[in-house]
Amino acid sequence: MLLAFSLAGCGYHRAGAVTTLPSGVHTIAIPEFDSQSTTYKVEQILTSAVVREFHSRTQYHVVNNTVEDADAILKGTVAAVYAQPITFDTRTGRVATVMVTVVTKISLTNRDGKVLFENPAYSFREQYQVSADPGSFFEEESPALARLSQNFARALVSDILEGY
Repeated sequence: MLLAFSLAGCGYHRAGAVTTLPSGVHTIAIPEFDSQSTTYKVEQILTSAVVREFHSRTQYHVVNNTVEDADAILKGTVAAVYAQPITFDTRTGRVATVMVTVVTKISLTNRDGKVLFENPAYSFREQYQVSADPGSFFEEESPALARLSQNFARALVSDILEGY
């Protein structure tokens, strides 16, 4: 019975141990994402986070342009960035918490144009608090976008590697 259980396995695997990318993919080109948003440098923030995540978690060689040598190309477009108030201060009526949502279009294709991963509506959210005191105001949207970009990159690389 012990032999049967050990041969059957439990179906779990170590994170990052299984990849659905073809074995011929060694170099991934990640050009800067395009942006259809008016949010300042959001495409640069997201692209940098994705490149860092691929470098830190994988053995793939990452280049920043679509050179002939790349086995696959990861393209992204920031379709929209929304900032919506979600809570208000009951005393002043001012916004207390804001939700930032970034919606992107992502595709990973091999050099022949075959789609390896695609998500036309890849979205992420991050909340941030707005200072109640106007005298000590600190713009929190940029740090919120930085946090969002790290979560975005972590999830995107996992989804690509694990085929979700």
